Amino acid sequence: MTAIDANGRTAVFSGAGTLGVHATAEGRDCVAAGNLLAVTDIPAEMVASFEQSGDDDFGDRLVAALRVGLAAGGEAGPVHSAGLLIVDAVDWPVTDLRVDWDDDPIGRLAALWEIWKPQEAAYLERALDPSAAPGFGVPGDERAEQFQT
Repeated sequence: MTAIDANGRTAVFSGAGTLGVHATAEGRDCVAAGNLLAVTDIPAEMVASFEQSGDDDFGDRLVAALRVGLAAGGEAGPVHSAGLLIVDAVDWPVTDLRVDWDDDPIGRLAALWEIWKPQEAAYLERALDPSAAPGFGVPGDERAEQFQT
């Protein structure tokens, strides 16, 4: 289990029942962990990638770290799933993307992220203040007019 709080403090825990080769790494504003790893240094390489990407977009930094982890050896067996969940400024995920049972889940997740990234702010605005959000030109937009002042 991993956790990071709003102040960037991290915590990790791996119990006695953790499967296969497992490791954790904590860094500045990040933490990485894995089980069933090909090698133990994968989380440390992911943390290094995240830290070195500095001012890049947060989601871009996470996707890059996933790619580095895969390139460093990934799981001991084939990787079939990948996910990206980001919570920022509100109490719910602003990004929740997942790919399961794919031959290139991290590549597919990266492609989904590139589609979602430019839309994230508009969806957040729509959730927080529907009357201020732009219409999408789809059926149902006319109902948003009831919120207009």
